[in-house]
Amino acid sequence: MRFKYVTRGSALKRPTSICSIIPPLPGWEERSQFIRQEGKLSFHHYDFYAQALSKIERGHDQDHQDFIQMIDTGLVNPDRLVDLFYSIENELYRYPDLDRNSFRQAVELAVAAAKVRLRKPE
Repeated sequence: MRFKYVTRGSALKRPTSICSIIPPLPGWEERSQFIRQEGKLSFHHYDFYAQALSKIERGHDQDHQDFIQMIDTGLVNPDRLVDLFYSIENELYRYPDLDRNSFRQAVELAVAAAKVRLRKPE
């Protein structure tokens, strides 16, 4: 299954913060994986679940490939992903570029496809 644009069209052409695309997920700080420390500065990956949801929302081909990789490597659990989406769904009104129903449908379809993919033997 390929993602498709469901909310933004092609208006997004420059890098943006994930928090400008979707609301912050509960517990994102704890799920932000440590990379390394340089003196007093720590580097972390931003929450992979937030990254996965933003990739579903944007829907570029590369986003689709990244999402598959996150599922295949176990960085994202499909059931947890949909639960986290439901936890922010009521906040989506603050993001006028998002169509709540289309985004929910895209998340549910992506999660269903991910579950099928995980059941397939290698």
